[in-house]
Amino acid sequence: MTTPSYDDIETHDDLVAWSREYAREVRREWLVDVRFDLVEWEVSTRAKRRAAALKRPKVPDSEVGTPIDWERAEAAGGRVADGRPFPATVSLTWGAFEAFDRAEWESTLRHELIHLEQYQRCGTTGHGRAFKERARELDTEVHCETFSEAKHVLRCEDCDALVARRYRDCKLVRRADSYRSSCCDAALVVE
Repeated sequence: MTTPSYDDIETHDDLVAWSREYAREVRREWLVDVRFDLVEWEVSTRAKRRAAALKRPKVPDSEVGTPIDWERAEAAGGRVADGRPFPATVSLTWGAFEAFDRAEWESTLRHELIHLEQYQRCGTTGHGRAFKERARELDTEVHCETFSEAKHVLRCEDCDALVARRYRDCKLVRRADSYRSSCCDAALVVE
């Protein structure tokens, strides 16, 4: 399949092809230490809060900053031969792609590549100190911008500060009167 130009992305396959190719460029230009032969790509049309995600098995006793011996690692998905990491999936969110401009989408992909790099090296990933340092190096954000409207917005009754966004009914929304804001210790207003 020929990789479409960014402006010609019309299908999920197009988005995956373009994103894969961009990820390869990032690996070369920004020296991101990842193996793409161990990565699957998919597109989600259901996600509302995340622009993309790295789906991976949980590896017991792994921590960011401590390289993992993959030959000895145990995981729910079983072992992978030759000491390679267990496969991971980069899940791209179609709604985020549609809402973001090209620079925001590229930043999102660099963010996920940091997760992939940490996972393949350490068996886990997170948004801690090491992630923040690498995000600065790769000129990306630690958290992505919201791209869909929340079904419920909770605000502080006193100062109108944003307390939370919720995309579906939950205990916080149903029982907002049982909670207080951390800013003013005031009641919450659900919009």
